[in-house]
This record gives sequence, structure tokens and C-alpha cells, in this order.
Amino acid sequence: MTDQTVEIQLIGSLDQIDPADWDACACPETAQGGRARDPFTTYRFLKALEDSGSVGPGTGWQPQYLVARAGGQVIACAPLYAKSHSQGEYIFDHNWAHAYERAGGRYYPKLQIAVPFTPATGRRFLTRPGFDAAGMGALIQGAVQVASDNGLSSLHITFCTEAEALAGERMGLMHRTSQQFHWVNRGYHSFDDFLTSLSSRKRKTIRKERRVASDFGGTIEMLTGDDIQPHHWDAFWTFYQDTGARKWGSPYLTRSFFDLIHDTMRDDILLVIANRDGVPIAGALNFIGAEALFGRYWGCIEDHPCLHFEACYYRAIEFAIDAGLQRVEAGAQGEHKLARGYLPATTHSLHWFADPGFAEAVEQYLQAERAAVAEDIEILTAYGPFRKTQGEEQE
Repeated sequence: MTDQTVEIQLIGSLDQIDPADWDACACPETAQGGRARDPFTTYRFLKALEDSGSVGPGTGWQPQYLVARAGGQVIACAPLYAKSHSQGEYIFDHNWAHAYERAGGRYYPKLQIAVPFTPATGRRFLTRPGFDAAGMGALIQGAVQVASDNGLSSLHITFCTEAEALAGERMGLMHRTSQQFHWVNRGYHSFDDFLTSLSSRKRKTIRKERRVASDFGGTIEMLTGDDIQPHHWDAFWTFYQDTGARKWGSPYLTRSFFDLIHDTMRDDILLVIANRDGVPIAGALNFIGAEALFGRYWGCIEDHPCLHFEACYYRAIEFAIDAGLQRVEAGAQGEHKLARGYLPATTHSLHWFADPGFAEAVEQYLQAERAAVAEDIEILTAYGPFRKTQGEEQE
């Protein structure tokens, strides 16, 4: 990039930017017809959140998208939100909020660069190819300036890539790590091929769980593209509401969100539906990226042993193997995933605080937390389900 003045703009709606300009930064790989690596930062996904009322007035997620321009061209953008709470983020800062307010400060509103309700790693500083450093630098500077000019407590960038985290740390932001459980495709040709890589005990456990799950008295459909019909979304909305009510008190997403993604993203969706006596009784929603399958939501109206494992984990692995995907990201938390072939993976976030004293205290905490997370990942990986030596019995 030649030296050009970079202008930063805040926009309150994606209606204010050309979809092609946003996606030229968010998913340039789709320009030749390919699938987006990260479906969640595409214009279609973020616009569905906005148009459905899942974000916006009354939600605590107020869009303030950042757009950087140079020479009349959009070179970078970021999904920025003004937050009035810490819900739907999955990188928890409730303790920071309580400490900040006990000290007499006002923690909310804060600024958040994130995909709402989506604990999936991806680029958060969306840059047009060739403008990576300049675009990211402009977005960080712009976001910090917005927070500072408006007297806001903090800026948070959650589930960014490791490269972004390291670059942001060099620019003065604080780096936080946490963990998830991901399944990695080691060149498997089938689910049975995957099973042969596991220890005998874990292999037998998974086979047993799959047999138990198959006894729920119905069938399981794997639906994508035009195979997904409106009645499937009616059923899944019921499942989602049940899960949302139990986990969060109320669902984050509105019913119309699912209609919108059906219209614009159904080719990027895998919907797993379990039917019994012709009635959908459970389901799992996944999004398909160019390299990964992202498990997002599960719900049911009937409880059946091991059906959750089958619909969410094992069917996802089968799909990823068949589609040649590199990994399955099954969402936040859940050490129970370890026994099912999902190993711990490091996730990253960046943070900035206006108050220097509070920032220093948080940085000390983060140093200790990073060490603890790294140790935890090392220990959990050692307890993984895979065979330790090639000589171990394979049945």
C-alpha cells in the first residue's frame, strides 16, 4: 500500500455500505465463487442479525460498524458494537465489570468487536487483500479513539485469530487466552477410519453411544441447501427457544433471523434433525465454512440418551470427513467433548481499558491466566482419546 490518508467512519447500519465492499474485506476468497472461510463475518450473516432485530435497539448490542477508506476505496471494516451488558460474548468479563464499578467507575457501555452470540474464531479486523497491516492499524486506532472520545471504559475484541492477537499486543492491547474443543481431520477417509485412531476403550465407548442414540425410535436427517424447508425452521425454533430459556433466560436470536439465513445462507448451513413418528424432536444447527464446520445450536423437546452426542458431535465429524473439511468447532466450553475426539484449542481476545491503573491490574491477571490456560490445555491434551503408540491394539 502506498502512503495514503486513511479515513475512519462509524456506520449504524450495514445499509450504509455496499455489500460487495464489506465482503471484499470479510471474505475476499468468495470473489471467484468459493465458500467463505468464516460465514459469520459475511455481510449476509451480520445483516440478518440486524434486520431480524437480534441486534439493535433493546438488545444491548448496538451496531457501530467501523469502516476504513483510503483513496476512495474501502480497505477495512470491523463488526463493532456498543454493549450495555456482557451477555452473548462467551469470553466472560463479568468480574472485571464488578471490580470496575466497585471502584466507582462506569463499565457500561463498552465497545466490542465481535460476532454477536458466536464463539467462533475468525478475523475481526476485516481487511482487503494487500491492506492487512494498514487496515488493522487504522481499525484499532479508530476503535480506541471512539472509546476515548466518548468516555467509555473499554474496548474488547473477542475470538480474533492468533495472528491478530499477537499484532494487537504489539500495538498496545492486552492479550487474553481461553480454550475450546475442536475436532481435527487427520486425513480420515471415514468415521471408522477416525475411530481406529482412538484408544480401544474410547472407540468402544463411542460405538456404544452411537448404538444407544440410534435406539431413540426415529431417524436423523442431514439437511443443507434446498433440502431445508420452512417447516424445519419452525421445528428448530422450538428447540432453540427451549435451550435459550434454560441457558440464558431468553433466546438471543429472533424467529425472523432463521428465515433470513434460510433465504441468504442455506447453502452454508447443515441442519441435523431427529424425527420420531414423523415429528421433529431434536436438532442441531451448523454453519459450513471453507475449512471448518461450526456447530452453533442444539435443542430438543424430548430427552433421549446420547442423542445430543450423535446429532452434535458424531454427525458433524461424519459431515466434515465427507466434505473434506479440516476441523469441526463445536462451540464454547464442554470438557465432555474430549472423550469424543475433540481436543483443546487456544482461543484469543484483545482488550483495552481507559483507566491506566485498572489496565495494569488486568494485565497482571491475564499473565497468570495465560499460563494457567496453557497448562490446562497441555494436561487435557495428554488425556485425549487417541492411541498413544502405533502399536496399541486396534481390534
